[in-house]
Amino acid sequence: MTEIAFRSLPPGRSVTGRREASIVGDWWRTVDRWSLGALLLLMTLGVVLALAASPPLAHKNGLWTYHYVIRHVVFVMMGLGVVGVVSMLSVTTARRLGVLVFLAALAATIALPWLGTDFGKGAVRWYSLGFFSLQPSEFLKPGFVVTSAWLMGGSFERFGPPGRTLSGIAAIAIATMLAMQPDFGQAMLLLAVWATMVFVSGAPIIMLLLLGGLIGAGGTFAYFHSGHLAGRINSYLAGEVDPHTQLAYAQSAISEGGLFGVGAGQGSVKWTLPDAHTDFIIAVAAEEYGLILTLFLIGLYLFITVRALGRVMDERTPFIRLAAAGLAVLVGLQAFINMAVAIRLLPAKGMTLPFISYGGSSMLAAALAIGMLLALTRSRRSDTAVEFRSTM
Repeated sequence: MTEIAFRSLPPGRSVTGRREASIVGDWWRTVDRWSLGALLLLMTLGVVLALAASPPLAHKNGLWTYHYVIRHVVFVMMGLGVVGVVSMLSVTTARRLGVLVFLAALAATIALPWLGTDFGKGAVRWYSLGFFSLQPSEFLKPGFVVTSAWLMGGSFERFGPPGRTLSGIAAIAIATMLAMQPDFGQAMLLLAVWATMVFVSGAPIIMLLLLGGLIGAGGTFAYFHSGHLAGRINSYLAGEVDPHTQLAYAQSAISEGGLFGVGAGQGSVKWTLPDAHTDFIIAVAAEEYGLILTLFLIGLYLFITVRALGRVMDERTPFIRLAAAGLAVLVGLQAFINMAVAIRLLPAKGMTLPFISYGGSSMLAAALAIGMLLALTRSRRSDTAVEFRSTM
C-alpha cells in the first residue's frame, strides 16, 4: 500500500509531501557529499601544487610566471562544471553519455596515426588544437568503463548479449591500439580495470585465472617485441638508478622532503624535472610539504574509491554496480600507479595524477569519470522507497 502511494506521488513531490525546490536542490540532497568534499580538497591541493611546480616551466619557456597556474585554474573550473552537470544526470542519461564518449574517443584514437602529434615525445597521443591539446585516450577510459558495464549488465537479462566476451574483445583491441602509440601504461590500466569489472560481475575463478594468464602472455610478448617497453622494464629491474633520469630526481626529492617538507616554494626538483608539473608532481609535493601531505593525498584517493565501492556493494542493478566499481577503481588505480612510479614500486608509465597534475585532457576526463560516479551513487527514489517501506 505504501509502495503504491509512493509511486503515485505527483511530479515534484517527495515522500514527505514537500515539493522539490529544484533540480539542484534534489541533487544536493541525493549526491554523496563526502566524496564531493574529498574531490574539492583534491582540486584545491592541485592548485596549490600548480603554484609550486609550474613557474619553473613558465620561466624556461619565456612566459609569465603564473601562465600555467592560471591555465590549471581554468581547467579546474571547467572540471568542476563537468562534475556538477554530469552528476545531476539520471542513470540512463549517464549511461548514454558514457557510450557516446566512448565511441567519439575510440574514433579519435583510431585516427591518431594520421592526424595526431607527439609534441616531440616519441608517442603520438595528442591532437594539437592550437590553444589546447587533446589526448583522446584519457576520455576513452571512463567511456569504456561505462560501455563495458552496459554490455556486462545486459548479459544478466534473459536473451541478453554475451557482455563479458564483447567487452573483452573491445578491451584487447583498445589495449593493442594504445600499446602501439606506444602507451603501455594506459593499456595496462584499462585491462586492469576491465578485469576488476569481470570479477565484480561474478566471473568464475577459472576465467579470472585464464584472464591473468592471457594478460601475462601479452606483456611477455610486448617485452620481447618493443624496445620502448623493454627499456623501461630493464631500467626498473636494474640495481641502480641512473642519477640523471627523472626517476632519480624524483626519489631524491621525496627523500629530501622528510616528514614535513623543506617549505612551500623552497624545493629544487621542479627546476630539474621536465615533468614536475605533470607525471612527477607528487615529487614536488613530497619535497616541499613532506610525507604528511603525501599521506593525506593518498587518503583522499582511498576515501573516494572505497566509499564508492561501499555505496554500490548492495546495489541490485548490475549496470550501476559494475560501472560505479569500474569508475572508482579507474581513478584510484591511476593515482596509485602515478605515485608508485615516483618511488620506483613500478616501472615508469607516463601517467598523470588525477585532479593534481597539469593538463586539460586529464582534468576533464577525470572530472567526467567522477561526475558519472557521483550520478550512479546518488540516493535514488527507489532507494528512498525501500527505506520508507522499512520504517512503516
